[in-house]
Amino acid sequence: MIPELDSQIGISVYSTKFDGIGGKIRITPEDFEVSEKILEKTLNLINQEEGYAVYKLKKKRIDTNHALSNIFKKKGLRLKSLGLKDASAITEQFVCSGHKGKAIEDYSTEKYSLKKIGFVKKPLSKKDMIGNHFKIKISDCTDKLSSFEEFNNILNFYGYQRFGSKRPVTHLIGKAILQRNFGKAVDLILSFTSDYDSKENNEIRKKLDDKQNYKQYFEKIPKQMDVERIVIKDMMEHDDPFHAVRAIPLSLRRFYIQAYQSFIFNKSLSAAFTDGENLFEPESGDICFDFKGIIGKFIKGLDQNLALPFVGYSYYKKTRFDYQISQIMKQEEVAPKDFFIKEMQEVSSEGGFRQAAIHCSDYSSHDNIVEFTLSRGSFATILLREIMKPSDPIYAGF
Repeated sequence: MIPELDSQIGISVYSTKFDGIGGKIRITPEDFEVSEKILEKTLNLINQEEGYAVYKLKKKRIDTNHALSNIFKKKGLRLKSLGLKDASAITEQFVCSGHKGKAIEDYSTEKYSLKKIGFVKKPLSKKDMIGNHFKIKISDCTDKLSSFEEFNNILNFYGYQRFGSKRPVTHLIGKAILQRNFGKAVDLILSFTSDYDSKENNEIRKKLDDKQNYKQYFEKIPKQMDVERIVIKDMMEHDDPFHAVRAIPLSLRRFYIQAYQSFIFNKSLSAAFTDGENLFEPESGDICFDFKGIIGKFIKGLDQNLALPFVGYSYYKKTRFDYQISQIMKQEEVAPKDFFIKEMQEVSSEGGFRQAAIHCSDYSSHDNIVEFTLSRGSFATILLREIMKPSDPIYAGF
């Protein structure tokens, strides 16, 4: 049976027939280790001379965005990451300065450490990242972990964290922005409640359902609700939902749109799988990624991975998945052209393609520990979902 939370984020199928071992993950940050992998060629370009400084960021109990924001606040150093790592894990990743010459020596706090490893002639980008290696402990599970062998037959869904996990709302905010319903976007940011969120948070959000309460409850909003504070402050000053949404940092506004695209992708992948489409081997006419990540038409004999459209204003209709995607967009009452937002062009998205199945390598397991490497953009929680088949993903630590 598919959990309700999965349905809320567009996932309505399991890829594997494995019964699942149950259990929990992330009881402690040490139970979930993530190490970022970059191209060997890129590693060899890092030198000790000058250019753009490259660092290794190790952290726990803080996400990438907040760690980088803290470094900028404390050291005046603006760094960019190749990927985002969440707070409930011990993670190691590469970050790079966007300006030549501006570098600091090693720096650490209780939650993270920053170690300079050298310089590169041009800043690192996502293209330099291969993927992530994971080492994960699954507690309170059955002893059947060694029986799981379907790690190369898993659909490449977007994971729970893409949508807010305990409060799956990011895609709904994105949809409201797409539909130019900025008032609804503000309401969702401030007052959307979830059964998985804390009682205290839900109580505050219920109060924020009425804008007459903004002033009264502003100081009671927890500091971690930083976006909510930005929106309420702007609403109190301007009483204009469009202005309030525009006050949110650009990266987050883009993330809302991307979350909604991810929701449509999940629903499309679920529908295609349910309809019996082969999603693990490309066919004639399919769009594919090659081993270098370059997109193109399927060519028999080449090592290629099937891709599905990631809907945007330049949506490519000529795939065997257009029926499912078009039906979903009709149900959602959105069209590709909606992803060009004239009123807020900086968050517009042309879309693209995403790999249909997870590419997993270096898979191994022993006792209740599993290790594997996933290519960039794939979620460990989606592979773990197939291994564990949790009835309640949040209780299980997802």
